Amino acid sequence: MSKKFRYPGRNVDVEWDGKLCIHIGECGRAAGNLFVGGRKPWCDPDLSSTEEVADVVERCPTGALSYTAKDGSATERADAENSVTVSYNGPLFVRGDLHIDGAPADTPGLAFRAALCRCGLSKNKPFCDNSHEDAGFRDYGAVGETGSAIEHTGGPLQIAGVPDGPLLVKGNFAIVAGSGREAWSGSKAALCRCGASDNKPFCDGSHKKIGFKSDA
Repeated sequence: MSKKFRYPGRNVDVEWDGKLCIHIGECGRAAGNLFVGGRKPWCDPDLSSTEEVADVVERCPTGALSYTAKDGSATERADAENSVTVSYNGPLFVRGDLHIDGAPADTPGLAFRAALCRCGLSKNKPFCDNSHEDAGFRDYGAVGETGSAIEHTGGPLQIAGVPDGPLLVKGNFAIVAGSGREAWSGSKAALCRCGASDNKPFCDGSHKKIGFKSDA
């Protein structure tokens, strides 16, 4: 059953992919009346300017929200720096010029923003579905390694899951620790997504020991 909804407005339309949403709340807690919990419809683009719609939608860290300005006056662009944020007890929040293997083409927000599973239990791999909460996944997002200097900060960021293994990330990017510190930079990394690595967020081969399985 599809969980995608479109909220049309006079000047801008908003789309929401419920399968990707993990209820971070950046939209619902934003000032203004674009999103109001309990209201029908929950999203009303006509109560905000096109610029306000773009600002709030682009805060969504999962890519579940996207927008289309009918006059082309606002178009989402990739962040100047590709980044992977290791969240406290949660997923990898990725932003930038994203090219994620298996990302549905009809969810345009995933070209710029995504939440990727790192507990190993999501039923929507490679994307997070909040399974870490029920599983009691614990990792506070510390990053011990520093990586290497990169000449450029933007450009395409390729993300692909190795079957039964880690996420391979290729391109210029930084890793941000759960504390908010930019901790690592480089152009290639294998990131743990089985939840068992002793060197999180990096893979240490633990997926083999625990028999981690994933096709996506």
